[in-house]
Amino acid sequence: MLIHPWDAARDDDEWRSWLRTRDFGQLAVNGVDGAAPVVVPTHFLYDGDAEVLLHLARPNPVWAALEANPAAVVSVHDDYAYIPTSWRSDSPATGVPTSYYAAVQLVCQAEIVDDREGKAEILRRQLAHHQPAGDHGEVAADAGPYHKNLSAIRGLRLRVAEVRAKFKYDDHRQAELHERVARGLAERDLPGDAGALTRQRGRRATAP
Repeated sequence: MLIHPWDAARDDDEWRSWLRTRDFGQLAVNGVDGAAPVVVPTHFLYDGDAEVLLHLARPNPVWAALEANPAAVVSVHDDYAYIPTSWRSDSPATGVPTSYYAAVQLVCQAEIVDDREGKAEILRRQLAHHQPAGDHGEVAADAGPYHKNLSAIRGLRLRVAEVRAKFKYDDHRQAELHERVARGLAERDLPGDAGALTRQRGRRATAP
């Protein structure tokens, strides 16, 4: 992912606070023997520091790929919008369109978890995150309503080695363009426009 200096996160807190409210993305791993990469949409749990936890069905093709090469990327993007030519220039004929978006990529080393207690622990932590009210059954290796299903899944512990964060909102452009784009996003109001507008305004407010 290309990250220009003006697109980079202001600091670690910016990307951490953004990612803290997002728990669905894509797990990408290298294909086996030169095959295309394996990309899996999935919920995940990021502990805010150095580990991502998730589980997937045992037949998923990601396992063979990870056994061949444990390198993986968890990719999350949001707050995106298409910015048309007319918003980036006084003349639609000369304006250059672009995309606004926020993206965080966690570069990881994967550890596959196959023992029953290890898988139960991952499920407990994911459920605590997604259903904090505790409105679910007991999750244990050898008890409760879910233990018979553990053989159908494998768990993943992903150790975060590198974080790539990008917030692409024309930070390097003049205020006049920012204001024109902000008006366009507010008036168009397509899915994603509100998030992009909030992120654009937030970046402008914290500009050095």
